[in-house]
Amino acid sequence: MKRLPIYQIDAFSSDCFGGNPAAIIPLDAWLPQACLQRIADENNLSETAFLVPDTQTDFQLRWFAPKAEVDLCGHATLASAWWLFNEQDWPRDELRFTSRSGVLTARRCAQGVEIQLPSRASQRLPKVPPRLSQALGRPPEAVLSGANLIAVYPNQQDIECLQPDFHALKAFHPQGILVTAPGHSCDFVSRYFVPSFGIDEDPVTGSAHADLAPYWAQRLGQHQFSARQLSARGGKLEVQIIDQQVLLRGTCALYLRGEIQFEDPSTSP
Repeated sequence: MKRLPIYQIDAFSSDCFGGNPAAIIPLDAWLPQACLQRIADENNLSETAFLVPDTQTDFQLRWFAPKAEVDLCGHATLASAWWLFNEQDWPRDELRFTSRSGVLTARRCAQGVEIQLPSRASQRLPKVPPRLSQALGRPPEAVLSGANLIAVYPNQQDIECLQPDFHALKAFHPQGILVTAPGHSCDFVSRYFVPSFGIDEDPVTGSAHADLAPYWAQRLGQHQFSARQLSARGGKLEVQIIDQQVLLRGTCALYLRGEIQFEDPSTSP
């Protein structure tokens, strides 16, 4: 029987029940891919992060949504760094992670933890795809395409009122759907839909702001932003873009520490 420690951490929130929950599972060595995916599916959180010590950086870091491994996840990276800094007494003020998106860094800061993600530029489409407007329930002003699709609306109320057809949004896999607009009390707001990965709406998405930051930097002519994600749980982010890197700052709250157990796939006949 395999036994592994597990921690559930609410990222981008100073209190439990806010922000975006992530599971953190430290490993001595990698389990088979199928096993990692089954654990993430069983956890049924936006992401489960797995950490393995690394000789080149500090840790190898992989993220799994319930239905697939993902290339980049901000909130689970923040949660992993926060856990190491605050629960494991990490001796330095910086961490380096090897990931599918390259080497990511995390640092202690006044707001808790600052993580550095690669900036992901998007290109404006010549016209709004009709099936996207239909799936979202109202047509956006513009749509950009990159790692995700970004649908831009005139104001915050448009974002709050959206009631998308999640089944229809699955057709845009592997891209998720970001919707964004200027905010009432912040620079911009957003929501993020990724039903093809088993997440209808993600509560607070760090990686989405790696797409949003370059768009809003160009539009507003600034490089530092306050942002809100308008999911039911909601979240606030401090965002900065410097030299093709997006810096996100936030804190976390530990919700659960425990142990999972299952039959070890490496010993199965």
